[in-house]
Amino acid sequence: MKGISKILLVSASGLLAAACGTTMTERAATGGLAGAAIGAAVDSSVTGALVGGAAGAAIGAATTPRYDSVNRRQYYDERARRYYFYDPSNRRYYWEDGSPR
Repeated sequence: MKGISKILLVSASGLLAAACGTTMTERAATGGLAGAAIGAAVDSSVTGALVGGAAGAAIGAATTPRYDSVNRRQYYDERARRYYFYDPSNRRYYWEDGSPR
């Protein structure tokens, strides 16, 4: 039972980390790295890092970004010298990289 709870902890942590990134590749990479770090910390072995990294990468690749990155209008903020966009689904503004504005 103890091994199952560790796997669940690694999977849940990988799911949270997999939400980082705007493209499938970015989400898979951040999920894999975070899953490997958490897996190694929980299991303190190479096996834990491999399992956590694989789970995080798979979950990261399977998730979708929180906004439509293809069909959106971008605006330029001259003071910040960055582009931003409006997400009508939650009525919020985000920078081009997806972080809240």
